Amino acid sequence: MGDSYIIHTTNISSKQSPKKTKKKKRGGSKKKMTTEQTMAFKSVSEWVFLDQAYSLASTAASCVVDDFGVQKNLGRGGEKVVFELHSHSKCSDGFLSPSKLVERAHGNGVKVLALTDHDTMSGVPEALEAARRFGIKIIPGVEISTIFHPRGESEPEEPVHILAYYSSCGPSCFEELEKFLSDIRDGRYLRAKNMVSKLNELKFPLKWEHVARVAGKGVAPGRLHVARAMVEAGYVENLKQAFARYLFDGGPAYSTGSEPPTEDAIKMICDTGGVAVLAHPWALKNTVAIIRSLSEAGLHGMEVYRSDGKLTAYSDLADTYGLLKLGGSDYHGRGGHGESELGSVNLPVLVLRDFLKVARPIWCGAISHILENYADEPSDLNLARITRFGKGGSPSSFGKDLIDRCLFLWLTNEERQNAVFEAIKLKLSRIAINQGGNQVAIESK
Repeated sequence: MGDSYIIHTTNISSKQSPKKTKKKKRGGSKKKMTTEQTMAFKSVSEWVFLDQAYSLASTAASCVVDDFGVQKNLGRGGEKVVFELHSHSKCSDGFLSPSKLVERAHGNGVKVLALTDHDTMSGVPEALEAARRFGIKIIPGVEISTIFHPRGESEPEEPVHILAYYSSCGPSCFEELEKFLSDIRDGRYLRAKNMVSKLNELKFPLKWEHVARVAGKGVAPGRLHVARAMVEAGYVENLKQAFARYLFDGGPAYSTGSEPPTEDAIKMICDTGGVAVLAHPWALKNTVAIIRSLSEAGLHGMEVYRSDGKLTAYSDLADTYGLLKLGGSDYHGRGGHGESELGSVNLPVLVLRDFLKVARPIWCGAISHILENYADEPSDLNLARITRFGKGGSPSSFGKDLIDRCLFLWLTNEERQNAVFEAIKLKLSRIAINQGGNQVAIESK
C-alpha cells in the first residue's frame, strides 16, 4: 500500500468470503471452463498476446478453472494469463529497478504487469524495454497520492491513493499529467523534510542527506524512505516499528504534503485516457463515504482482491456502487514474510474480462487522440508522443512501421477496423517522415 503500514478497518470488515462447509481439496476442484469463462478467456488472451502468434482455440480448450473461476496452471500446451496490477520499482519506493521487476514478474509467470510507482511514470520506458525481452505486456500506470476532503466539517481529511492504468501508448495528454504529478512530487520533498525535522525534535538526529541517499537520485522521498533511513541509523528495529511508532497517519513524525483533492486526480486520469481505481480501500477510516463520493466523481473500480483472497465487504461495496473489482500484490521488493509476491493475486478470468471491457474503449480513445494529433500535424513533437514509451523504436527508424508497430500492438483486429482508426490510417498513409534526411512514406495495410 505504498508508504503506509497502518491498516484501518474501523467500519468495514476485511473478512474473506466464507468457506463452504464441505471440505475441498487444496486449491479447489479443477473443472472445465463454462461457456462464459471460455469466451472471456479468448477475449482477454487476444489482447494480451496481440504481438504473438497465439492459438486461442487450443489454449482455451485446455484451460481449467477452480470453483471460484480462477485460472489454474495448465501444463503443456496451455497458458495461464496472470495479471499483476499493482507494483513498484526504485523509481518510487520499491527496491528493484523496473527491468529487475519485469524479470521477477516473468519468473513468477506474470503475463501482464502494471508498473504503478508513486506519482511518477519515469520507470515505464525501462519496464517496456525489459518486457519485450521476456514477452510480458506492460500496462503503463501510476499510483497518485491525494487527500480526500469530506463534505461534513466534523469528518477528518484522509490520504487516498488512486491507481491509474493507461494504454500502451500512455496518457493522451502526457505533459498535462506530468505537470500534475510533478507538483505532487515537489510536495513529497517538503513532506519528507518536515518528517525529518519532527524526528529531530523527538531526539532522533536523522539527516536529510541520509533520506535522500536512500530514496536515490531523482526520486521523490516518501515515508518508506524515511523509515528505511531510521532502520539504517539504528533508531528502530524494522520498518513496521518505524510506522507503528512514528510515521503512521497522524503520528508524532507524520506530515502531509501538497497532495491534490482525490476528485481532481480522478478527473485528471479520466481526462488523459486512463482507468481510475481506488487502491487498498481497507486502509481507509471513512470507507463507505469515500467510495460513495469517489464513485460519483468518476472512479472506475477499487481493489478487492489480495493474495489472501477476495475481501467480501469490499466486493459488496463495489457491487453497490457499480465499480470494477480488481487487485494486485502492491509489491515493493522489501522481502520478508509480510509482503505479497508479484503475481500472487489470483484474478478470475471474468474479472479480467470486465476490466478490459471498461478499459479498452477508454484506451482506444487515447490512442486515436495521439495518432490523430500526429496525422493532423506530423511534427517531431507529436511523433515523439507516439514513441514516448519506446514501442515503435526511435523516430528516425519508424517509417512505414508506424501502423504495424502501433495499431497491431495496441489494438485488436476488431478495434483496428473501427471507422475512426480506418480514417486515421488513411491520413497517416499520406504522411512522409524524414528518415535520415530522406522522405519515407508511411504505408498502411
